[in-house]
Amino acid sequence: MALAITDATFDEVVLKSDKPVMVDFWAAWCGPCRMVGPIIDELSAEYEGKVVVGKVDVDANQEFAAKYGVRNIPTVLVFHNGEVVGKQVGVAPKQTYADSLDALL
Repeated sequence: MALAITDATFDEVVLKSDKPVMVDFWAAWCGPCRMVGPIIDELSAEYEGKVVVGKVDVDANQEFAAKYGVRNIPTVLVFHNGEVVGKQVGVAPKQTYADSLDALL
């Protein structure tokens, strides 16, 4: 399962990570988010130990969604050394997400 990231933990988990981090900005009421969710969970398992994979519920945690200009969900951002290096808005095939992680490993 992907890690639940909150506004309180975002800085430590994402921005200070020594590994690449994939963050899925989502909400429970969002249909497309429910399609992306299982993909994110699969990637979390497949890249365990190499990449941090987490999810931010934008209804409960709006600070970093706003900071990174997340206006549509699902939005998946990839961070490396605290900087956004990849972005996918909307639903994409699993390979699209995997490719963005592979490029950093």
